[in-house]
Amino acid sequence: MKNKQQDGGAVLEIGQAFPLTIKRLGINGEGVGFFKRKVVFVAGALPGEEIVAEATKVQPSLIEAKIKRIRKKSPDRVAPPCPIYDQCGGCQLQHLNYQGQLREKRDIVIQAFERYTKIPMDQLEVRPTIGMEEPWNYRNKSQLQVGLDKQKVIAGLYGMNSHELIDISDCMIQHKSTNHVTQVVKTILQDLKISIYNERSRKGLVRTIVTRVGIETGELQVILITTQKEIPRRELLIKEIQKRLPEVKSIMQNINGEKTSLIFGEKTLHMAGKDTIQEVLGDLSFELSARAFFQLNPVQTIKLYDEVKKAAALTGREKVLDAYCGVGTIGLWLASSASEVRGMDVIAESIDDARKNAAKHGFAKTSKYEVGKAEQILPKWVKEGWKPGVVIVDPPRTGCDQGLLNTLKNIKPKKIIYVSCNPSTLAKDVAELGKLYSVQYMQPVDMFPHTAHVEVVTTLTLK
Repeated sequence: MKNKQQDGGAVLEIGQAFPLTIKRLGINGEGVGFFKRKVVFVAGALPGEEIVAEATKVQPSLIEAKIKRIRKKSPDRVAPPCPIYDQCGGCQLQHLNYQGQLREKRDIVIQAFERYTKIPMDQLEVRPTIGMEEPWNYRNKSQLQVGLDKQKVIAGLYGMNSHELIDISDCMIQHKSTNHVTQVVKTILQDLKISIYNERSRKGLVRTIVTRVGIETGELQVILITTQKEIPRRELLIKEIQKRLPEVKSIMQNINGEKTSLIFGEKTLHMAGKDTIQEVLGDLSFELSARAFFQLNPVQTIKLYDEVKKAAALTGREKVLDAYCGVGTIGLWLASSASEVRGMDVIAESIDDARKNAAKHGFAKTSKYEVGKAEQILPKWVKEGWKPGVVIVDPPRTGCDQGLLNTLKNIKPKKIIYVSCNPSTLAKDVAELGKLYSVQYMQPVDMFPHTAHVEVVTTLTLK
């Protein structure tokens, strides 16, 4: 029996076609329109298009649909260049030309603030999105699940809304060297008949191939995520990687035997070469260990960090806090203009890297990094007499921890610069800080061309 939804006398069924005009893009890159007072989400549809939609899911307040036919096409619509674009789900916007992507990403930021804050939109300065000159092959890290297809080793991503592994042999947004290294490692695993993890049976050894490149240095790191420590023919595996991929400077193993969607487990082991690889941003070089967070698009990272620097407008006297600091990148970008930079992160390896990076660039005496949560460490530092004037937060997609927001409201730094990868959680956090802070301006930066993601630098000043 088909699902039905009664609405004011009309019944809409799964599979039913209906006319729809697309008004804007949603946060996941889908087209958004309205039918009988219900919001409708249509993957692959673009603003301004008039389509015949087919209902795929009907709920009391929303409808999900697919395109049956496009009656009026957007002038921004282009043919997606990737052959598996419609299966993979990694890029949501390859069918939209690049200038259109930049425009719509700015609108996605505005939508989030319309929905979650009471700030009048005419009082909110959202600047045009900063894009890339060459928006392809930009990602410096790939994390591909490994599987078997008719006894052939494949590596890729799970298809949209499915558990079918799509083999990705040449991803157009991955750096070319990460594509090459993944393919060769896949072949080596096949040649040596090393056991491959099966997600359904939860048996097998190798579950993920992680490849990272220092785009400026050319150094490469391979991390094999395995379900257990012991790897049969371990030495032969290392020898083959080194022989076939001399550009790989670091081979690591991470153990994750849990039933989880998380890529990395807690334990990382050195297999061969160096523990870290180097990457260069501007005048700074960074040591990157296997689990350390580092921005995935170094070209745009420089633009992003320059926007943070511009927003901070440091005079040399300020104490700066870099919450969620990772390997210390943002703090070190500002360190020469600050009196002191401190940071914290929950991943111990990241803090080790941050300390090494600070010492290497001559900031050991004017920086301090600790392992732990900002909401626990910051109050301790304040109690000891250290209070930041400028706080930079660059949280995960879930936004700032509630404890950190409460701490910021208590200590009231003069300026908060919020670097966000999720406009919805950014807007919610800004709404919470809104009694004490005003939004000066917002600068979207396109860190991930052809996806629906947008990064935003928001400058908040104490009222």
